[in-house]
Amino acid sequence: MNDISVRRVNYGYFIRPAEETGTGRPRVEPTLGYVVTHPTAGVILVDTGMGRDPEVDAWYNPTRIPLPAALKSAGTDIDEVKAVVNCHLHFDHCGGNPNLAGRPVFAQTAELALARAQESHTLPELVDHPGARIEELTGEAEIAPGVFIVPTPGHTAGHQSLVIKKSDGTVIVAGQSHDNATLFTSDVLGHQAGVGTQPLWLAHLLSLDPKQVLFAHDNAIWTPA
Repeated sequence: MNDISVRRVNYGYFIRPAEETGTGRPRVEPTLGYVVTHPTAGVILVDTGMGRDPEVDAWYNPTRIPLPAALKSAGTDIDEVKAVVNCHLHFDHCGGNPNLAGRPVFAQTAELALARAQESHTLPELVDHPGARIEELTGEAEIAPGVFIVPTPGHTAGHQSLVIKKSDGTVIVAGQSHDNATLFTSDVLGHQAGVGTQPLWLAHLLSLDPKQVLFAHDNAIWTPA
């Protein structure tokens, strides 16, 4: 029986300046996407890499791996991609969208509203580019058998995660719901202990009994204790 597979895509890295890290020091972060290969729906791509802009480049000093090369390293080809899910529409998550014109791009209404109303939210040419085919969502949606989009707002109002129900357990691509697996772990433990304030959607994700949670800016993978 064919199963759904999930593979990481490496788009390079950028340097988050000290002004954004909260530690007083810059931090180098990976930029990761995920290839979800479905036995009937084909290849679904979560995030597409970093867009280009002189101001963005001066601020973050990114080192990019172009979308075709990144996908090839992950064992697939740009022509195989059937659909795109951006966890949100910041420049480092939707940079390759224009290379996938004509393919459906799933995004939450709240995220699209931000991208179109606030120029500082993203690079507009990455969202409404020629040939863009945006599938606007409000809430959860099953985009292929066993593959669900779940809203996980916080980092942005329209942030979303992808839930993949594999035969050997559920994998969640949580994007930038948390900057890293350690922060996700802290929220999970806080939820279990009844301490602190966690995102309202966290209980829902945990109720899906994930065996792995994957992130956009961390090579580490969360697994249950």
